[in-house]
Amino acid sequence: MAVPGPGYSITVRVEAPPSASAAGDLTSAVGRAGGVITAFDVVESHADRIVVDITCNALSSDHAEDLTDVLRALPGVGVRKVSDRTFLVHLGGKIEVNSKVALSNRDDLSRAYTPGVARVCTAIADNPEDARRLTVKRNSVAVVTDGSAVLGLGNIGPEAALPVMEGKAALFKKFAGVNAWPVCLNTQDPDEVVRAVELIAPVYGGINLEDIAAPHCFEIERRLRDKLDIPVFHDDQHGTAIVVLGALRNALRVVDKDITDCRVVVCGVGAAGSAIIRLLQHKQPRDVIAADIDGIVHSGRGDTDANLRSIAESTNAQGRTGGLGDAVAGADVFIGVSAPNLLSAEQVATMNPGAIVFALANPDPEIDPLEAQQHAAVVATGRSDYPNQINNVLAFPGFFRGLLDAHAREITDEMMLAAADTVADVVDSNDRVNASFIVPSVFDTSVAPAVAEAVRRVVASERQEAESVTAASSDAAIPGAPAGSSKS
Repeated sequence: MAVPGPGYSITVRVEAPPSASAAGDLTSAVGRAGGVITAFDVVESHADRIVVDITCNALSSDHAEDLTDVLRALPGVGVRKVSDRTFLVHLGGKIEVNSKVALSNRDDLSRAYTPGVARVCTAIADNPEDARRLTVKRNSVAVVTDGSAVLGLGNIGPEAALPVMEGKAALFKKFAGVNAWPVCLNTQDPDEVVRAVELIAPVYGGINLEDIAAPHCFEIERRLRDKLDIPVFHDDQHGTAIVVLGALRNALRVVDKDITDCRVVVCGVGAAGSAIIRLLQHKQPRDVIAADIDGIVHSGRGDTDANLRSIAESTNAQGRTGGLGDAVAGADVFIGVSAPNLLSAEQVATMNPGAIVFALANPDPEIDPLEAQQHAAVVATGRSDYPNQINNVLAFPGFFRGLLDAHAREITDEMMLAAADTVADVVDSNDRVNASFIVPSVFDTSVAPAVAEAVRRVVASERQEAESVTAASSDAAIPGAPAGSSKS
């Protein structure tokens, strides 16, 4: 299933004899070894030798070494050096801080720093809300992790998590103009994580939790939402749920099914699976069956995990038991956010006609997409080398852009549902939906602004509704009566 890709791209600098066949010999050797050449550049040319940079994609780190060995084994060829292009991208980090203001003379300095800055400090001390207007808080997000569940790598700690958080910050800036900064905490104690985020919160307009293992992620998110006056978003949960729900709406259109008639199987009930289930239930599917490593989640399993107990209470209306195969038989939709190679083509064949399979484990999905396509009408993955990539970048940049613009203080399900519909609408509104195109490209520049606008509308509507309720309560109060009294 795997194909050579840019994630394992290397540039090999080699010396070779200056023969007419040299270029062909080099490229043929790489091709026979399974590499895909993307560039061939002659760096030096001499009477007795040429120096060439060969850039090629490999399958893995081991495969990249194999490609190098194949070149080294050619007669008269020597390898000078090998550069891993992914590591080169990360040298010195992927993000930096730039000043927005000129600092060219004394006047500039006196306004941006002392003495002028003292006036701004005083204004914020008098009215702390002005920090949203007069500081980086207006457009800043903290990307917070404890390094306990990074990608599919597991608990690798805060330092090893930093490249992912840097990447997240770069995506925030690229797609929505949001300034984000990685905050990798050297603790996995939920109390310490919560306290650390509380302490840094004054700098930021929002908190994006990332790669924190379940069940701690649920507790940390809940407590921070209760404590902070800025929105707290756990992308592994909510970003994933938003994009999955948007993609599912379009997939159901392709197969001409209504979600209220569908039984949905969610494989994996960690952070992502739990959030998908909870957001999905707003759309009222006929039933949702959750499954994990121990099989179908049901109330009789005796799970001690509070999250699993909650899921058992709200899903599996018929009390099904058994393994994943029992769950998918007769189902309409499979959503996998779990581990590689858990679902077989034979099991997909037992699903209802017009089956939808979202195999989102990354980098290796629950089922080979080509195998799933033998029996499913619509297939999506989390990979960029297959159609229908379910990628959180379709959600979180625009979502936070809307939150920051609206000075939102919390996140609601209504905001997430609006974002999901918007992701779907970017494809659906132009009548482009088909089995290979149920979500926009991650590089579609219309997505983030549309999601931001949808979030802003919901924030404005909820704020107006809250103000109306407050005004109505005030109007109902009896002048001079004790607090809590109202007209009868």
